Amino acid sequence: MEVFLKVLPAVIIILIILVIVLTGYVKASPDVAIIISGLRKTPRVLIGRAGIKVPYLEKVDHLHLGQISVDIKTDSYIPTNDFINVKVDAIAKVRIDTSPEGMLKAERNFLNKKPSEIALDLQDSLQGNMREIIGTLDLKTINTDRDSFSDQVMAKASKDMEKLGIEILSCNIQNVNDENGLINDLGMDNTSKIKKDAAIAKAEADRDVAIAKAEADKAANDARVAAQTEIAQKNNELSIRQAELKSQADTAKAQADAAYEIQNQQQQRIIQTETVNAQIAKAEREAELKQKEVTVREQELAAQIMKKADADKYAAEKEAEAKLIQKQKDADAARYTAEKEAAGIRARYEAEAAGIEAKGKAEAEAARLKGLAEAEAMEKKAEAYKKYNGAAMAEMMIKIMPQMAAEIAKPLSQIDKINIYDGSAEKISGNMPVIMKQVFDTMSEATGVDFSEIMKANTYDAKVNHNIHVEGVEVK
Repeated sequence: MEVFLKVLPAVIIILIILVIVLTGYVKASPDVAIIISGLRKTPRVLIGRAGIKVPYLEKVDHLHLGQISVDIKTDSYIPTNDFINVKVDAIAKVRIDTSPEGMLKAERNFLNKKPSEIALDLQDSLQGNMREIIGTLDLKTINTDRDSFSDQVMAKASKDMEKLGIEILSCNIQNVNDENGLINDLGMDNTSKIKKDAAIAKAEADRDVAIAKAEADKAANDARVAAQTEIAQKNNELSIRQAELKSQADTAKAQADAAYEIQNQQQQRIIQTETVNAQIAKAEREAELKQKEVTVREQELAAQIMKKADADKYAAEKEAEAKLIQKQKDADAARYTAEKEAAGIRARYEAEAAGIEAKGKAEAEAARLKGLAEAEAMEKKAEAYKKYNGAAMAEMMIKIMPQMAAEIAKPLSQIDKINIYDGSAEKISGNMPVIMKQVFDTMSEATGVDFSEIMKANTYDAKVNHNIHVEGVEVK
């Protein structure tokens, strides 16, 4: 209980503070001033910030700080300095002066009032100030210098507005009307003057334009005549120059054509000469190629003949060897059989075994002698083949000689036309005997047979002095 009594005052104080905070918290926006008064001699002003008022002891009031539009319109005609009655319609923009002195004045005059109510309170004062300014100005100044008119109204009304805590931001003249329509007459007069000045200016401009146009036409005509004259002179000079250039071009073309024709003829002669030389060289190369082909063919034939002879000899030798080996195998087999039989019955058939042994020796000797005879026969047969092959090769070479001559002459038959310049036609016709002789020499070297002697075999000299008869050897 004692603890509760001790804590109770603190709790009461906290509750009081919470109540004050919850019920006394106020917050002002930037365009509204909150006036807190009651405990202090000078009220507190909150603008755009928050504050605390003491409940039941302080009061909160509001003052509008935003811009206010005040319509300043004269209800009746007001005489100007030149005694012309006019009506003026203007609008002023005002607001509360936020300085400390201005806030005190505004609090006394406009506290808790709406913007429309403030504007209504200020309207009479501003209209009175504008009437005073209208009386000091003439109609023309009011119409033509409205900025000066509005500045004078603002300057005149600022003193009265300052006493109320109001600041004038601007004053704009919207419309000015007079009672007798003088403003329209002034406008018509100005319009006439403007039209007159415009007509005069237009006439002067037309005159200047006509003068300038005439001068321009004259200058243009002079320029055109001068230009046409110069063009005619230039055309004449151009025609003369073109004629000179054409003459020079024709002369140069004629010279070039002549030179080209001469050069073309020279080139044709060179081409024809080179063509003939190329054809001759081609014929010679083809003849050499054919000669080489004949040589290769001769060598191939010789090789084939020699190869066949060697093959036949080798086959004969192998056949003789095979027969001899077979005989030896037969003899060995017989001897083995005899020895095997003699081993079993050596004692009983000793005399008979001796006879068999003697018989085997006789047969072996006979086989040996037969093999020697066959070998000798094969050697003679090979010798006969060798002689026969030489003759056969000669006969074969003689048979293909016409064909070889035709192949050698074939490249020359392909030449359509030959132009002879140095009288060397006999060189071409003389190539045939030379080539044939080279072929005979090559065949003689390849086969070992003198073909020149064979060709002479049917002549008178051969029959009388060199009659040769070759007979083949028959081998069985």
